Amino acid sequence: MATGSRAVAPGRTRSGSRVRVTARAAVLAIVVMVLAIGFVYPTRLYVEQQGHVSELEKQTAQLVDENQRLSAEMSKLKDPAYLEQLARKCLGMVAPGETAFVMPPKGEEPEPVSC
Repeated sequence: MATGSRAVAPGRTRSGSRVRVTARAAVLAIVVMVLAIGFVYPTRLYVEQQGHVSELEKQTAQLVDENQRLSAEMSKLKDPAYLEQLARKCLGMVAPGETAFVMPPKGEEPEPVSC
């Protein structure tokens, strides 16, 4: 142990005088704690809301993409050639005067067409 250093009792300074907490210091400490607590709650709410906003923005982007895809599909469904192609492929329809032949695969059951 170094010379001149000695243990200091709790609540006392090195010179031996007792540390006193004044009323002003106590009020200041209470005010600081109240302000700190008052700052934490709104900050937490702000962070939570920012997370919620980012989730909603992602969802909005997905819905916009889906809306564009569905709009493109609607445009294609207005085309008579595309409708004829779907009718032939999905429903097995043929034009008047045509004969339809269906060849099942050998040894396997036919797979239904997904439309």
